[in-house]
Amino acid sequence: MDKRVFVAAAISVVILIAWSCHYEPLHPDREIAEESDNVFRKSVRLAQMLEVPVVNVLSGLPAGSPTDTQPNWVTCPWPNHFTEILDYQWNQVGIPYWRQAGQFAEQHGVKIAIEMHPGMLVYNVESLLRLREATNPAVGCNFDPSHLYWNGVDPVAAIRKLGEAIFHVHGKDVYIDPLNVMVNGVNDAKPYNQIPKRSWTFRSIGYGHDAKSWKDLISALRMIGYDYVISVEHEDAMMSVDEGLAKGIALLKEAGISESAGQLFWA
Repeated sequence: MDKRVFVAAAISVVILIAWSCHYEPLHPDREIAEESDNVFRKSVRLAQMLEVPVVNVLSGLPAGSPTDTQPNWVTCPWPNHFTEILDYQWNQVGIPYWRQAGQFAEQHGVKIAIEMHPGMLVYNVESLLRLREATNPAVGCNFDPSHLYWNGVDPVAAIRKLGEAIFHVHGKDVYIDPLNVMVNGVNDAKPYNQIPKRSWTFRSIGYGHDAKSWKDLISALRMIGYDYVISVEHEDAMMSVDEGLAKGIALLKEAGISESAGQLFWA
């Protein structure tokens, strides 16, 4: 569950801003997929009841064929069976499921924010927009820059392309180790605690990219009209939760824009 905390004098007010419902609705194991879909629909109904506007999800990942038993993430078009796998995953599994899920969410007045995540069917801007265009306007994006940075994506360019498809934003940073990337590239399946050996590592805000990068990101969000929350997500293996949150929030306060620009009296 994501939440945003407002503090005024000695009074603290906590509001619910989104449900996080991470599950595997496209999994080839029918029991896993059905349970995941059940949790999703309960989350949407609960969001409607509590007037929470967004449910954050992952797209899930199908198998490579109807007879496979495990999901299969394809990252290149050759050999040719990869292209056949992608056709099955998108046209026979992913689009049909999310079309129905999008309609269900829309009927309940809730938006679905898919986090673009490697290892999932939706992992970049192109795949997010493809799914959105093929399904429903209630299907959009939970924008997490950390996963984009290590894939070589400029978050500002991604924000400008996604536009109104962004429903929710995660505040999370990532450090990219240039020496390890030079040797092995960015795809890295080593455990997260092997930090000296990894190509990238999740960090608290400001410990992967500087304040200017975050100021540019927040300015881009304002440019496209995003006026909702940035929910800090702490996954820094080198820093405690308390310290990571405190330093991340401090940088966001510096980089954030909280007031309306007002009339352009000087123009």
